[in-house]
Amino acid sequence: MAFLRYGIVGGGFYAKFQLRALSQVRGVEVAGLVSRRPPEALARFVRESRLGEGRIFPSVREMAHHVDVVAIYSPNFTRVAVCEEIAAALSEGAKLRAVICDKPLARNLIEARRMIELLRPFGVPLVYYENQLHMKAVKAVRAQLEPVMGVMGPLMLVRASEEHAGPHSAWFWDPTQQGGGVMEDMGCHSLAVGWYLLTPPGKPLRFLRPVTVQADLALLKWGRPEWRRQLLDRFGVDYTKTPADDFATGLVTFQNPESGFLSKAQFTVSWMYDKQGLRVMMDGLGPGYAFELNSLRSPVEVFVGDAAAQGLADAESALEKQQATRGLLTIQPNEPDLYGYVDENLDLVDALNTGRPPLMDWEYGREIVRLTLAAYLSAERRAAVDLTDPATQQWLEDYVPLIQQGRGGEVLHPPP
Repeated sequence: MAFLRYGIVGGGFYAKFQLRALSQVRGVEVAGLVSRRPPEALARFVRESRLGEGRIFPSVREMAHHVDVVAIYSPNFTRVAVCEEIAAALSEGAKLRAVICDKPLARNLIEARRMIELLRPFGVPLVYYENQLHMKAVKAVRAQLEPVMGVMGPLMLVRASEEHAGPHSAWFWDPTQQGGGVMEDMGCHSLAVGWYLLTPPGKPLRFLRPVTVQADLALLKWGRPEWRRQLLDRFGVDYTKTPADDFATGLVTFQNPESGFLSKAQFTVSWMYDKQGLRVMMDGLGPGYAFELNSLRSPVEVFVGDAAAQGLADAESALEKQQATRGLLTIQPNEPDLYGYVDENLDLVDALNTGRPPLMDWEYGREIVRLTLAAYLSAERRAAVDLTDPATQQWLEDYVPLIQQGRGGEVLHPPP
């Protein structure tokens, strides 16, 4: 069997998480790595895990000539430049079978449009990664409820949330580089999975029509003086000058184009969940049925007392964004699989081997960017955004949120 050669762009926490996922996927080898800083540790992990050569290349453009798939896992502010390098390599004759871009596709629709325009002419499949749609629990819910929905109708309300205590890297905290705050970072997850779960079985991803978005954004924990100082000391990010949202919640209303019925997806995301660690929660209500999902429900727990805590060096070996090294700890023994990272790679491999389209492409990713921007616009206007209004549709095409511009103080009003 010929191996699918991955070339990974990015050398941070997320790239390492994806490598852990790829160790569970057959038919893939990691042939190349590119990062702003030489990713020596990742290359060593690739070799030690027998995932491939893990050769470090000086540029994306050069690497693209030696791999089958380029996976863009680099910071949000680099995405357009990476696509320019890929386009240059394709113009030179590079034979890529796919280009992956992890969520969010881009910081705004200007950038999303540019990325697609750069690569669409080459006919290479442009694959969007949104791991929560690939979660085994989410797929099990849809499969279990499909016959029920056939009788009773699809879900009417989905509530999705993702929360942890904050990102690992400085650029994630900087809204001018990341594209916003927690709404940009994690809101896209909840928007996408809410839309997906509301969609009737057998219908395409974009079957339901987004009608309105209403959102409330705030700077709560990380706007307080003691926590602002921590950000400044640890990451060099000054929230007195360029604050971002650490809490976001809201509603998206969808319309079924066949029945005319409305359904709603509620989202809540935050960077101030100071409990076990990363928590993903979803629930859904349909006529006569319901479901619930909580990623912190695990069959494995351990207890570490004060006297023994010094022996536990890495809390995140048990759970991403783990906040404690003692007490009652939740353990997820296979987080890459739990969150859908394994299955999104399995989907890509199968799609390329069979010729079918992958679950999500960049056009879908662009629509998630549009919904995210609508949430920021709603917070700025303090009103619901009507996505059916032609003037609003045009406004969003060139809209850059105030928080993304570094003018978050005009929206968030952080405390003194």
